[in-house]
Formats: sequence, structure tokens, C-alpha cells
Amino acid sequence: GKQKATHSENPQGKKSQHAEEAIFYMNCRAAYLTVLKSSLENIKSKEQLSLVLQQAGRNPSQKTINKYWTSQTTSLNFDDFCAILKKEKAATKNELLEAFGKLDTDKAGYILHDELYKILTTRGDKMTWEEVTSILKQADFNCSGKLDYNKFCELYLSTSEQCCKAARARLETDPRLRQQHFGNQTGNFSEGITLPVPKPSPRVSKKTDHKLPKGDSRAPSRPSSAQSSKSSTSTTVTVGASSSSRSTKLIIEPDTMKEWQCAQSKGCFYLEEDGEIISHKYRLHLPQRSAVCITIKPFKIPQAEGKSCHWLSVDTALFILKESETQENLQLVSFTELQNEEMFGWRGELGAGLYWLLPFTTGCRLRKVKTQITGEAKLLWRDEDGELALTQEFRTALLDIFETIDLDGNGLLSLEEYNFFELRTSGEKCDQEAWAVCKENFEMKKNELTRQGFLDLNLMEANDRDGDPWDLWVTLLSLGYNRALEMTEACPFAISIFAERCKPRIKAVSLEAGGSQLSRAVCRSVLNKGEAKVLHGSENIFIHTYTSGSRITSVIENKSENKVIIHVNNEQSKNCLNNRGLTVFAVEVAPKSMMVSQHVMALNEQEEWIYSCVHSLV
Repeated sequence: GKQKATHSENPQGKKSQHAEEAIFYMNCRAAYLTVLKSSLENIKSKEQLSLVLQQAGRNPSQKTINKYWTSQTTSLNFDDFCAILKKEKAATKNELLEAFGKLDTDKAGYILHDELYKILTTRGDKMTWEEVTSILKQADFNCSGKLDYNKFCELYLSTSEQCCKAARARLETDPRLRQQHFGNQTGNFSEGITLPVPKPSPRVSKKTDHKLPKGDSRAPSRPSSAQSSKSSTSTTVTVGASSSSRSTKLIIEPDTMKEWQCAQSKGCFYLEEDGEIISHKYRLHLPQRSAVCITIKPFKIPQAEGKSCHWLSVDTALFILKESETQENLQLVSFTELQNEEMFGWRGELGAGLYWLLPFTTGCRLRKVKTQITGEAKLLWRDEDGELALTQEFRTALLDIFETIDLDGNGLLSLEEYNFFELRTSGEKCDQEAWAVCKENFEMKKNELTRQGFLDLNLMEANDRDGDPWDLWVTLLSLGYNRALEMTEACPFAISIFAERCKPRIKAVSLEAGGSQLSRAVCRSVLNKGEAKVLHGSENIFIHTYTSGSRITSVIENKSENKVIIHVNNEQSKNCLNNRGLTVFAVEVAPKSMMVSQHVMALNEQEEWIYSCVHSLV
């Protein structure tokens, strides 16, 4: 926690941070535009993604590529690319040298070619014999059957730096590319969603043909100028104190449903380094048409009584989507609008078939917070015989983790449940053989790992590392814990499905970002249920505002033929919190598309909150 404390709020630091961000986005665009025609064009394949990352001086492994291009990915946009670059930092000299140092046990400064052939063709992203040979042929860093890795690292880093420089130089000399310096640089839901459109008429109305100013759209304008700007629209909503629980004190699961059949699953929202939120996604199977009730709420961990459970105040929602034969996109059926305190629910009738349940949280409450943590919790200790043991604190945290990853709540971890945990913490998966080895070493019942088995597994990892808690911390931090062992960057939740006429089945199928399917569903829900206002002075830009007891979401719909930049100003709002963490920001919306402008919630639910927002055309 020491380094964090030094980032005091000095304006100088803020300035240099802005400058750094500007350079970061400049580099992102430079790399993007070496492969794609414009920053509004999407990356369409794994190969393209790999290429663009290399242009940005990264050297992604296949595993890294697969993390961002999953079986459900069809395209990634510029914002997604920026988010990836934020997460995947370029390798530093120290990291490279450290990696080679691990292979060079004698610390001689070089590694034998034979050794490298063996490692590079059998481990990680396996290279072919020819690929390795082409590296080992280069005279700059090879001599008499050995690779001098200090030289290799220097050359590697300078090549990667040259890649970035060349891309930037191209950007600076091409005026056409230089003008697109806008980027939508915040927020979880930064992807635009293209609307199905009728063929445009050849006559394009002059009014919407806005020439974009050169310069930066993110300079906050004063409210007065925002109001006087020729195209703007203002929306004000006042929400009474904690109306969220009072006005809608609905009994979502009435007693009559006690007779209904129920299926349940747990899951979790995890906050990524760049602020993106990932979660489990589910398939729901209904064998026949039935009245159903679907609920989601933050999950109270039994052990955590009396501790501050930050995540219990996090908002949760579920979007119910249906696969359709005719369209590639899932169709939005509905979402959980009913609310009873922290539980959200939906009741209605669903036909037989397969549905997707996508969990959603606005990011207003589950977000990066810089807190100062005084000391680091101790995870391990040695008993009088010098044997390693888990501290009480760490043991409790592990049992809490067990509760959240035991998705079906049967008190045991199946291989599938364990693999979601592995995927999150190490990026790897455990196969049947490895699971069989686990079975020999750790307590299992019915081929599932017990709580004790899970504790022992973590203790064994500590023993493998000879008591160094580094790997254990990697696990804890990736599961949303901070150094004081508080879960601040994750929110476990519980989903229940009641069906009147049949036994519903729910299964977690992936753990990843909501992506375009969820963004589209969120936008659709606001268009369906919200109130629409045309942006004054423009004919085909609409601001849709959805208000529930606990959140307000606004969506910008751009029906014009041109991309637009909308300036969003919340300076008149009171007691509000939004998912972007900024009072004033700008959003770029592609032609014929819609996107979330912001999600807003009460900062203090005990008091009235006033949402007052001006959207204006830059």
C-alpha cells in the first residue's frame, strides 16, 4: 500500500496523468490505424487482433489472444482494443531478464540452444523447430551454440519501440487520420451498437452533416455554454430518499410459489484492472411453457457475518435473452425490474426452450476505489514443528471463496466449478487427468472437492513455493480481495428461477465480459421502457432515459448518417454517482447506432437525489 499513498491529489500529477493518457490513446490509434481504415471499423478476426497488438509493441501469446477473442466474439471495436492494451502492458526489460534468469540457473548470462529448442517447442505457445531456428540464426545475440539473452532483450525492446514509433509517424503525416482524435475513453459500456436500418434515401439532410472540430472533445464546458449550445436537451428526475426500497416493496417470491419447482445458481461479478466488469453467464432450459419468476441478489456469505460486506450494496440485474433462428443476435425477452430491497426480479410467462441469463451491474458501486490499507494480512505461519499452516484470516477468506465458487451450493466443488475458479485466478483449466490426481491427494466426495480438500490444495501450493505467499496473493487479488483480505472488487450473487409447470435447469457456461450482447440488451431495455427526447436542434438524435427506484440509465440513439459527439454534463445533479466517475464527459456515437451514455445511482440512499443532465451536440 506504500506506493499508492504517494499519489496525492496534486493538480500537477493530474495534468501529467492526462498527458500520459493522451499519449496512450495516440499510440492506441496509431497501432489500430496501421491495420484498419478508421477507428470506427472493428477488428474482425483473431489474426487481426494479434496483428494490431503487435503494432502496439505487444507480443501476445495465443492464451492472451484467446482471453479476449472467445468462442462468442464476432468483433472487437477500438474501445475494446484500448481496454486490452491497458491490461496487457508491454514487457519490461526486468520482466524479460527475469524470465530468462529462471532458465539460466547458473546465472551465466546465456542459454544453450539445445535447452531453448526443448523449451520453446514443448511449452506455452509451442513454436515450430523452424521458428526457433530462425531466432537462433541471428548473429546479433547468438554465438557458439548459445543465446546471449541480455543482447536479445535489448534488441527485442528496441524493435517493439520502433514499431510504435513507425505507427505514430504514419499517423502524424496523414492529415486524414489525424482528425479522428476523439475516443470514448471511459465507462464499461463503451461499445456502440448498430441498429438494423432501412436503406438510406440518397438525399442526406444538410442539418446533420456536422463538421467535427479539431481538438479535444473532452474539455469540460461550463454549464452556461452547454445550455446555450444550439442542440441540447436537458433531463431532470428527482428520486425520494431510499425510495428504492419503499415505493416498490414488492414481494417478488409470494408464498404461492412455494409449490413451484426451483433451480438456483451462484455467480460473481469481478472488476478487471481497467474497470471492466466480467461475470458468469448462464443458459436456462425450460422443458415446457410455464409461468416463471427469476430473481438475482448479492449473495450473503454465511461466514462473513459482522464483517463489512461492501458488495451487498452493489446493484444487480439479469437480462433474459432468447436465441432466434433468424437473427444472429439474441433477442431481449425482458429484465429484472421488480425490486424488494437488494433483490431484483422478473415474473412472467416463458415458452419452452433455451434462454440466456446475462447478469448486469451498472459499475456505479462496483468500481476501482483507491483506499489506503495500513498493513498486509498474513496468510501463512509455521507451527512449532516448522510446518506451514494457513492463518485463521486466510482460512476464513478461503472458505468464503469456496462459498462463492460452489455455484450449485451443494457444499462440494465439481470440476466445472473448480475450473471457473482456475480460469479466473490462473487463466488455465484443469482436465480430467489432473482432477484424478487431485482426487488422490485431496479429500473428495462423489468426484467433487470438499471444503477441507480446497483448503489443503491451497496449503500445498504454499508448500510448493516454500512459504512464499506471492501466488496466493495473485489468487486473492484476482478474486477481488485487497491486501487486508476484504472483498472490495467483486460481488458474489445468487440467482433463483421458479417455474410453475416444469423443472427449470440453469447452468453457468462462461465467465467473461458482458460484451456486445449485454450492451445491446441494456440499450434495448432503455429504448423499450424509457422516455425518449429528441435532441433539440437535431432531428435524428434521441436521448432515452429509463428510471427505476434505484437507477437511471440514459442511452443515446443516433439515427443519422454521421457519427456524432455528444457532450454530457451532470454539474446540476445532486447526491448522484455515475458509472463513468466523471461529472462532464463526451461520448462518440457511430452512425445508425445507440450506446449507453451513463448509469446513475444515489450516492447516499438515505437522502433524496436529483439527476439533472444536459446532453448537447459538440
